[in-house]
Amino acid sequence: MQRKNGLTAHDASIFLLVMIVFLLISGIVIAAFTLRSDPVEELLSNDRVISVLYVIEKDQAPLSTYVLMGYPKTRRAAVFDIPGELWMQIRRTNRFDRIDSEYESNRIANYKTAVENLLGVEVAFSIVITAENLGKAVDLIEGVELFIPSKVEILDDGPPVLFPSGLSRFDGDKTVSFIGYAVADEENEMTVSRRQRFFLGFLRRQTEMIDELNVPVISQMYYSFMQTGLSHRGHRRLLNEFSVMDFDRINIQTVGGNMREVSGTMRLIPFLYGDLIKDIVRQALSTLTRPTDGFLDDRVFTVEVLNGTTVNGLAGRTAEVLRGFGYDIIDVGNADHSGYERTVILDRSGQEEMVKIFADIIRCRNIVFETPDQSSPEGDIVMQGFDFRSDFTLIIGRDFDGRYVVGN
Repeated sequence: MQRKNGLTAHDASIFLLVMIVFLLISGIVIAAFTLRSDPVEELLSNDRVISVLYVIEKDQAPLSTYVLMGYPKTRRAAVFDIPGELWMQIRRTNRFDRIDSEYESNRIANYKTAVENLLGVEVAFSIVITAENLGKAVDLIEGVELFIPSKVEILDDGPPVLFPSGLSRFDGDKTVSFIGYAVADEENEMTVSRRQRFFLGFLRRQTEMIDELNVPVISQMYYSFMQTGLSHRGHRRLLNEFSVMDFDRINIQTVGGNMREVSGTMRLIPFLYGDLIKDIVRQALSTLTRPTDGFLDDRVFTVEVLNGTTVNGLAGRTAEVLRGFGYDIIDVGNADHSGYERTVILDRSGQEEMVKIFADIIRCRNIVFETPDQSSPEGDIVMQGFDFRSDFTLIIGRDFDGRYVVGN
């Protein structure tokens, strides 16, 4: 057998084959390592929604807690606000307590688990930023623009809080003041709404400044303000994926509940003891991943809720459930009589698929499809004595148990 450079042709073929196999295996190992080192890429490769727990911390406690869920393929996102005063069953200790009792500064794991148990989903990443560092981050992205509906002027003890009405660009100092101030007689909903508007403005500004945030020195500095398990590379990838979202079209949903007195203490208990928010999150995830459908992506459907039973307050409680799913409740009242045996949905939207999604929330199968009366100047429908000005009208019957229609 002839030798070439000390090797037979057979030996050379085997050597070449071994090298090819080695390169293939090396490529697979490198690809697998790269995937593991980039958890954002791992989520995307598995076609999953990206979820992030954001905590704005002040005095080593959560000032605001948000869960951002986004699906880059459809450019849709949803944000949930988790009130710290919400009471729930803490699985780790098997006790009933406020969710923020699980928060430890510089140790987010237990708090993240409690939020996951509340929402019924796994949250992939967490980012904690103190109010002070949030101010620094805002300065780095050259401010956050917000609209102030009416001027704020607080000159009591402590630093003055002054914000003119109208559109303003907040620097870091104004940011810390805006999210941190409290007014004694201000309703909690106003405080929550103010912080939510800022958070959306902050997310929006990140998308606007994404090119600057990809500059290595700026990106590294911005990353240094965050406490997160993500690497610098992973955090930058996360910002880039969320930069495609249109945060102008996103509303934050607050996890709601009822105030109840327990052992002499008023406690905020999640609606339906936490079952409702889990349903809302599941529906939100389904909406995020559903293929886009033109103008329907931007549309908020309006609902009228009417009580057709003798149960007092049923329409109002049902309206709260539907608000949680993102519907605009334009009217709550009584039906023309209280003897409805079956719950019925009257649809005037002309969108059969969307009314069925609405009906699935309460498991109602009794849907009446109507079209507007074109002879009416405003296109209103008149049926059973009602003037319908909403996309859907829900008339609650005796088959509704407070959450679902039973016995369809």
